[in-house]
Amino acid sequence: MNLIALNLPRHLSQDDLLVLFKSYGSVSSCHLVMNSDNVTSKGFGFIEMQHEDEAKAAIKGLHGMKFHKQAIRVKQAEER
Repeated sequence: MNLIALNLPRHLSQDDLLVLFKSYGSVSSCHLVMNSDNVTSKGFGFIEMQHEDEAKAAIKGLHGMKFHKQAIRVKQAEER
């Protein structure tokens, strides 16, 4: 299941994002969208989790969670 994480702290690294989601299960891929300076994030990223039940647990556990003083948002990514 593909997820999107929004309202992430700008100083968050891709490794930080991966660790956050790995605590809920198997992560197939993780991509933090970066500004053109490649130093700071744009505040959102995409995560693909192998198992739907783990992805749903990540949504339930992380959506609205305060992370570095910001309430992050996690939801299923829309397919294009």
